[in-house]
Amino acid sequence: MPVKKIGFLSFGHWSPSPQSQTRTASDALLQSIDLAVAAEELGADGAYFRVHHFARQLGSPFPLLAAVGARTSRIEIGTAVIDMRYENPLYMAEDAGAADIIAGGRLQLGISRGSPEQVIDGWRYFGYAPAEGETDADMARRNAEILLEVLKGGGFAQPNPRPMFPNPPGLLRVEPHSEGLRERIWWGAATNATAVWAAKLGMNLQSSTLKFDEGGQPFHVQQAVQIRAFRDAWKEAGHKREPRVSVSRSIFALVDDRDRAYFGRGGKEEDQIGFIEADTRAIFGRNYAAEPDVLVKELAKDEAIAEADTLLLTVPNQLGVDYNAHVIEAILKHVAPALGWR
Repeated sequence: MPVKKIGFLSFGHWSPSPQSQTRTASDALLQSIDLAVAAEELGADGAYFRVHHFARQLGSPFPLLAAVGARTSRIEIGTAVIDMRYENPLYMAEDAGAADIIAGGRLQLGISRGSPEQVIDGWRYFGYAPAEGETDADMARRNAEILLEVLKGGGFAQPNPRPMFPNPPGLLRVEPHSEGLRERIWWGAATNATAVWAAKLGMNLQSSTLKFDEGGQPFHVQQAVQIRAFRDAWKEAGHKREPRVSVSRSIFALVDDRDRAYFGRGGKEEDQIGFIEADTRAIFGRNYAAEPDVLVKELAKDEAIAEADTLLLTVPNQLGVDYNAHVIEAILKHVAPALGWR
């Protein structure tokens, strides 16, 4: 399958280090907006942001998504991913509906059960706790299912017989409701089983730069197996529309001296094995950094990219907006056409 859409994915790190171009939360947020504007001007298809709590990274996505939506007109705006252990799904539906309306229906919301955080059980500080017999992952999936139901737009709340303002007839729904947003929810799956679960519920699939090691094959092969399992489950569920699938990659085309200085020295050119939880072995995908002709040949061997329709380029946001725009432009100009883009 040719790559139909290419976007960037920013973790939105900031650091007071003299080497960083992004030293404060203000820098991270405002530069994120500027990079989305620049990416749209370059012809990229998506601006996606990672969400982490208790960290010097982007944390509260909806003000940022709304601001990007107000400053752009075409580019998809998304997350990869929002940790559903921290979310009130009804409040989230309000925020998402408002941001999507501001953006003219361009939101692509990636959600998941979350990854290890900066603090122990951080969602407890936000006021959330699993029900008896639930794990925190169960809680996240339950919140996701509630969000999906609310986004359908059906009424469920009993109206006050003496309201402050007139009500429409029947039960009331969360407002504002954004038509079509329900079909633009993605699940960030770390396992084959949760990819299948997401397909059954009619969510698109986001597969990141890591997954649980479920077979010992190279990362891109395992990811391709996951994507095929997702598509099979989608077909079996009988959904009417075609699903979307994205994969994330760190890819740098070495086209000038800056690129060679930052990324030309090699490193992480093989898959890495680690433990994101004490008893869970994970496999992390390799980085790609080479001259464009070499990149084209290497990426042609990546089975998961071949299975996906959307490629998200992870960007080193602390190197500044101008350099990251250059990174995106180099891929779009020198590499993307060989992947079937446009």
